[in-house]
Amino acid sequence: MGKTTITAGLIAAWRARGFTVQPFKVGPDYIDPTYHTVAAGRPARTLDAWMVPAERLPALVARAARDADLVLVEGVMGLYDGFGYDDETGSTAHVAKVLGAPVVVVLDARAMARSAGALALGYRTFDPGLHVAGFIANRVAGEAHGRGVAQAVEAATGLPVFGWIPRDESLRVPERHLGLVPTAEPGRWEAFIRAAGEVVARFLDMDRLLAVARRAELPAAAPLPELAPVAGEPVVAVARDEAFSFLYPDNLDLLRAAGARLAFFSPLRDVELPPNAGAIVLSGGFPEVYAGALADNGAMRAAIRRACEQGVPVYAECGGLMYLTEAIVDQEGRRYPMVGVLPGHSAMTGRLTLGYRLAEAATTGWLLRAGERVRGHEFHYSSWEGRPDGLPPAYRLLPRDGRGRPRPEGARVRNVWASYVHLHFWTKPELARRLVAAAARGTAQ
Repeated sequence: MGKTTITAGLIAAWRARGFTVQPFKVGPDYIDPTYHTVAAGRPARTLDAWMVPAERLPALVARAARDADLVLVEGVMGLYDGFGYDDETGSTAHVAKVLGAPVVVVLDARAMARSAGALALGYRTFDPGLHVAGFIANRVAGEAHGRGVAQAVEAATGLPVFGWIPRDESLRVPERHLGLVPTAEPGRWEAFIRAAGEVVARFLDMDRLLAVARRAELPAAAPLPELAPVAGEPVVAVARDEAFSFLYPDNLDLLRAAGARLAFFSPLRDVELPPNAGAIVLSGGFPEVYAGALADNGAMRAAIRRACEQGVPVYAECGGLMYLTEAIVDQEGRRYPMVGVLPGHSAMTGRLTLGYRLAEAATTGWLLRAGERVRGHEFHYSSWEGRPDGLPPAYRLLPRDGRGRPRPEGARVRNVWASYVHLHFWTKPELARRLVAAAARGTAQ
């Protein structure tokens, strides 16, 4: 039982008490928020202070939580892990300070006793500007271990331990190569979340945690940029199913604010695109897991290929890029035909490509002008093989340390803008309007 399960359990336990909880997740992750969404019964949202200007986060939280009783934010990695070893940007601590939020640290106590006090003291004192409100001891061996760890932590830090969670393998979230299995896929998610909520309510002091949350106040928020909507409510077709589930709710909100009518479709099951689609969004996800079913749906592959050939703007991220290549090749060497508008194939490599990316548009198109920069991230185990050297890239990825040469990434073929880089549109909100404007035109400029 990790912090995602504890967070989802807290949401479920408070929801069972009648509270409306708005969940958030620090960092760029798509998967963990799906558990929070199930627990809360409303979309969880991402707070990434590297991709999105940090000063916008309080307003994004306030807007999403305007009808909620509580806000609960799950952190990312370790408390102080951010953009680099000497840069806190994007870390849980950074976001907490931006929001003025108290932090409850989850300590993995399975292999320690009194040493938990030393570890907790380090978390409390490492950054004096951070409000650490207390701790939860996780994966304890039993009541005696939990009480001992709590005593050591409270003696060392002077802060409360709000309870301890015992080891329970039945609450282990199923995982695979990119982390947890998203709840967009079949599973007993409601039962799992309910069980997590019951464990949390039993072992944690919910009233003291609630008091900590109620004392917190968001700082004054600067107004968010407004988008002038494109006239005519153009249709943007958005792939959304088990294979394509990596979608930020804020991106969808921005597309709607820019005047789009979103029409969701399934590349796994639908045989044609939504009527009057002026643009297509192919998000990331797990097309490699569903490669057989995607290959079997030849009607949809043909429909998307025709749309690309007719000049319909297509925005594809990661899994979307994989789907647009000629084939997906799994780790056993099995080859599954895909859409085929991008030459070459995507192959599962067993090597994780992970990290933030500063991307510069390589050429001028309907989404970006040459030289414009955006911040995004990569997270994949595949590579695009057989990509022709002369194919125009979508981006040049700039080196993080300012040294070395930029490397080409993705491709622009006809009106297709495809890349392994995921974007959060609040990094540059005009991206949403440009996509909707391209949908209204139906052709690129």
